[in-house]
Amino acid sequence: MTEKTFLQKHGSKLPALLFWVGLVGAYYLYANANNLSPLEVTQEMLGFMQKGVWGVLIFILLYAIRPLILFPATFLTLAGGFVFGPVLGVVYTIIASNISSTIAFYVGQYFGEGLLQEQDDDGEGWIQRYTRRMRENSFETVMTMRFIFLPYDAVSYLAGFLRIKFLPFILATALGSIPGTIAFVGFGASVESFDGGLPSLNPVTLGFSLAIFVISIALSRLFKNKESQTSEVFKTSEV
Repeated sequence: MTEKTFLQKHGSKLPALLFWVGLVGAYYLYANANNLSPLEVTQEMLGFMQKGVWGVLIFILLYAIRPLILFPATFLTLAGGFVFGPVLGVVYTIIASNISSTIAFYVGQYFGEGLLQEQDDDGEGWIQRYTRRMRENSFETVMTMRFIFLPYDAVSYLAGFLRIKFLPFILATALGSIPGTIAFVGFGASVESFDGGLPSLNPVTLGFSLAIFVISIALSRLFKNKESQTSEVFKTSEV
């Protein structure tokens, strides 16, 4: 029997890929046509986010679909703190970011299905080794990735693409993202007023956010060193 070509195996994914590329392209064409930076797009959204319960739902919806157009998470996280305050901002952002991570995970899983062959037992390539490591130590690996501030959406897409288990992925994402979320929501909450110029800042909230951010950096250094040591041990065991 003739082996199927790559296109025959994965051609059904092409329409979805084209739709995704078109969605990303449409957003960036709109932003460029109107000379809008991500910060300015976020400013335009602030009005919608300040409409009571509907504002919360709009914020969560925007955050959830954000990975699909590759919109930076940082700007919406800051906006969440500015609009909802430090406490509710953290709660809503954690909910929204976990939804967005789930969407990115399953998108990665869909496009990765069948592309990475199961060669865990006899494969010697670095992709197979790293894939096996992520699958066997999913929680620790994803937690480390979150703590060391690797690109948020890239980690979610990669985890889905490599088909690691969802439960350890989402638990590690939820826990590992907490320090960074608190810090950036706090930065947003420290802005008392913003009219496009220099913002007016609350020194107490800003100081608390800076302290959490320093703790986040310290944790990222700790986990990065631990990750480096684990990688060396892993490589040695493969020799």
